[in-house]
Amino acid sequence: MADFDWKARFGPIINTLSEDGLDHWSDLLRQQLIHRFEDRPHGDLDRWQAALESLPYLENVEAQLGSSAVTLTSPQPLSAPQQEQLELGLRGLMPWRKGPFDFFGTYIDTEWHSDWKWDRVSPYLSELSGRRILDVGCGSGYHCWRMLGEGASRVIGIDPGLLFMFQFFSVRDYLGDVPVDLLPIRMEDLPTDLETFDTTFSMGVLYHRRSPLDHLLELKGTLRRGGELVLETLVVEGPEGFSLMPEDRYGQMRNVWFLPTCDTLLRWLDRTGFRNARVVDVTATTTEEQRSTDWMRFNSLQDFLDPDDPAKTVEGYPAPLRATVIAEKP
Repeated sequence: MADFDWKARFGPIINTLSEDGLDHWSDLLRQQLIHRFEDRPHGDLDRWQAALESLPYLENVEAQLGSSAVTLTSPQPLSAPQQEQLELGLRGLMPWRKGPFDFFGTYIDTEWHSDWKWDRVSPYLSELSGRRILDVGCGSGYHCWRMLGEGASRVIGIDPGLLFMFQFFSVRDYLGDVPVDLLPIRMEDLPTDLETFDTTFSMGVLYHRRSPLDHLLELKGTLRRGGELVLETLVVEGPEGFSLMPEDRYGQMRNVWFLPTCDTLLRWLDRTGFRNARVVDVTATTTEEQRSTDWMRFNSLQDFLDPDDPAKTVEGYPAPLRATVIAEKP
């Protein structure tokens, strides 16, 4: 097995950014990828690449991107050995957290019903057809594929998790040259004030940021004038101005910093220069939406809630409540 060839993987998007007049980003991205894959390679790269390369080769694959599961189909049914090879390869990329996916009849029941979140958000979005979209903290790229299914002209997802990257490639490699890319970088790795995207999504990221207002300013910098921000985050009930900062962990997560009320979140957006910010959905996360499965066998939400009072986390904080806000950049 050859070493991970990041130049072959990311050369096309680097060239595309340059062709689009974003040379400063393409040059920066090239240096970041050298550091990521040559200077400090991850110890599991070979294992994940071997799993990816073991997936059976199939031609004329089509994708159905408008239903709950991102679904790949083949004009010819897979043989029994191919089905076995497929499942072994996909299981080599466990745990699968965001989805679901259906690979030629092999259904990946992911930890999260990410389709439920999409169904809650999508009715309130501006028309995505023809838009250039950034998905911050995209995980395995499930929502990126749904955005393409809505007609986006180009989707770029960013997430530093390299396992997520290989899960994304497991879909992308079957589809060939499609305008969807996943970059294994963090929000802070983007150039400031890109001002190039029509829509930027940040779903499930804000509460992981030590400085949520800086995150909002970074998100605003990615958008062109008149661009749309779609923000989904944990919130709590309470008055305007209140925000919960956990003492240590929240739902067993160490990297949770601020859980604002909806009114506080709207104030944050106003203070960072967004306009027309509105809460379009508030939904409590249930153990039906986030749970352990055969494809994600570690602890999940049911283990993070108080067994005697599921309205609280094990630490005694309010159980997860998620709000989606949409706002525009002036």
